[in-house]
Amino acid sequence: MRQNTEVGTGIRIRPGTEEHLKELTDIYNHYVIHTPITFDVEPVHVEDRARWLADHPPTGRHRLLVAEEAGQVLGYATSSALRPKQAYETSVETSIYLAPEHTGRGLGGLLYQALFEALAEEDVHRAYAVITQPNEASMRLHQRFGFRPAGVHHEVGRKFGTYWDVAWLERPLR
Repeated sequence: MRQNTEVGTGIRIRPGTEEHLKELTDIYNHYVIHTPITFDVEPVHVEDRARWLADHPPTGRHRLLVAEEAGQVLGYATSSALRPKQAYETSVETSIYLAPEHTGRGLGGLLYQALFEALAEEDVHRAYAVITQPNEASMRLHQRFGFRPAGVHHEVGRKFGTYWDVAWLERPLR
């Protein structure tokens, strides 16, 4: 993937940097506070996200791409380590988080397209998505990008006093 991709709509997709950290944290914290989409239960702090950012350099298997418009971060996509053991290194977990006021605009698809183009050049064999259920919009997006069901962990997390199922999806990359 080119370092910066303009998408004809004024939306630019590029690697996330330290300058984006506050907006990225704000987007993520919306989902922490208001949804079961992430199983974090307490908001994260910008300082705590610095290590997360460092784990997503501009090149390699583990990426962070941001979608920007007029200098504002609209959302982001990541590919992260699936598990810490070395044999898992050619598998990644992918995620997308969009600012709530920018959902439904096709940004998730733009971000995933750019992310998978970038990963095509890397030694990545499989991508996995872990989606709290129900989440039809996320399921449709992932299926559109070739993800297929790989199992469900039933009532695996408790948030807001409710137990949530998590669907695992997978997609071959090579």
